[in-house]
This record gives sequence, C-alpha cells and structure tokens, in this order.
Amino acid sequence: MTDMRGRLVACRVLIAGFAAVYTSTRLHELWAIAHLPAAQLEQTGLARFAVPPVVVLACAIVAIAACGVFAAGRWPHVTGPIAALAFVYVFSVRSAYGQIFHTENLVALHLCALAIAAFYDDPKGAVRLLALLTVATYVLAGIAKLRLAGTAWLDGDQLRNQIAVDNLRKALLGGGTAPLATPLLDHPALLAPLSIATLVVELAAPIALLGGRWAVAWVTTAWVFHVGVLLMMWIVFPYPLAGLAFVPLLPVERLRKRLPW
Repeated sequence: MTDMRGRLVACRVLIAGFAAVYTSTRLHELWAIAHLPAAQLEQTGLARFAVPPVVVLACAIVAIAACGVFAAGRWPHVTGPIAALAFVYVFSVRSAYGQIFHTENLVALHLCALAIAAFYDDPKGAVRLLALLTVATYVLAGIAKLRLAGTAWLDGDQLRNQIAVDNLRKALLGGGTAPLATPLLDHPALLAPLSIATLVVELAAPIALLGGRWAVAWVTTAWVFHVGVLLMMWIVFPYPLAGLAFVPLLPVERLRKRLPW
C-alpha cells in the first residue's frame, strides 16, 4: 500500500529544498535586475510596480529562509505560505524586467499546493494535486504547440526554426551553440520524428497518473526529452532535469526513512 503521507513529506522536503537552493543561486541576478530602470518593468505576476533593490533582495532572502524551514517541516502553516508567496514574488520581478521565464512556474505551483496542503490532513489529495500540476504543465505545452502551429508542427520545420534561431542568437552573443544543433540542422529529416515525439511526450503525460510502471516510463521519457532540449538548444530546465518536477509521480516515500524530519 502506498504511503501517501510519507510521499507528501518527501515531496515537501525535496521541492521546498530545491526552491531554497535555486533562489540562492539567483541572488546576484535578482540584485542586478532590481537595479534596472523602473520604466522597464512590465507588470508580471505579483510584480505590479518597481521597488528598491534592497526590497527584492530581502524578499529573496525571506524566500530562501522560509523554503528551508518549510522543507524541515517547521511551522508549516506559517512558513509554507510565506515560502510560496516570496518565491512567486521574486521570480515575478525577474520576469517583469525582461523575458517572461517559465522555468520556475511549476516550482511555484508546487510550493503553493504544498502551502495549501499544510492546512488539510489529506496527504493523498495533496500528492494527487502535485501530480496533476506536473502533468497539466506538459499537456498545456503540447496544446500550445498545436494552437500556434497546428499540424505544421509535425513536419519538423517549426522545430528546425526554433533550433536555428536559438543557437544563432547564442552564437552571436558569444555563448556558443549546443552540441546537437548543427548535426540536426544538417540532417533535417530527423526533425519530423523529434517533433512528433515531443508532442507524444507532452500530450501523453496523463498516463503517468496511472502510477507504477506507467509513471516511471513517462517520467523517464520526459527526463530524456529535457536532456534533448539541453543538447539541442542549451536551454536548461533545472527542476525537471534534477528529477524533482516528477517526485509526486514516483515512490519517493521510500526516501522518508532516510530523512531526518
């Protein structure tokens, strides 16, 4: 029988812990962004107006501390909501001053779900919500591709253009190109199967909700997909690449015995 309470605890430790570390690695970037002209801010998420850089830094530090304490299971009714709100705010600021990033969206959603779960004694429902959020992000990504490109996505041309433009921009900015970019662009016949595979991975995400081998199979495929994106375009999705986006779908409750909380 699945230990849902143990899985929820493991999810909280891993997800909130990741959020604390991730925010820590972005402190310098957040500090620099907060110094940009106020006129450059475009309202995004919770970032509705410009604030002094020290406020952004303070919120980031609060996010790190709250996520760490929440991961430890201390005062979850307080630290959970603070962790979620502070995390959402600081990364709203990051997006408000430039490109809208979506690499943090699932982390933020998971933190919000965990914060809500702290007020209810329903570990099975909480884990189910976390799993549904993971699956929904992939399904929506697949639907977005079909809405924007329709069946034209399947012939590989859209993927070719994305790989070419993204790597060209990086090359012009001195960042270098991804290792698989040139080989794939030199052999465009490979791009149609990759485009189809991308849609299959994203739209088939709900099978992971069946659990067991279905979940393991889909998670493995989705992780390989992210490795492929990294090798084709040097686009890093830290949360899924670390495997943490998928923990609600996997038997991480086995880690519960090794956790100190």
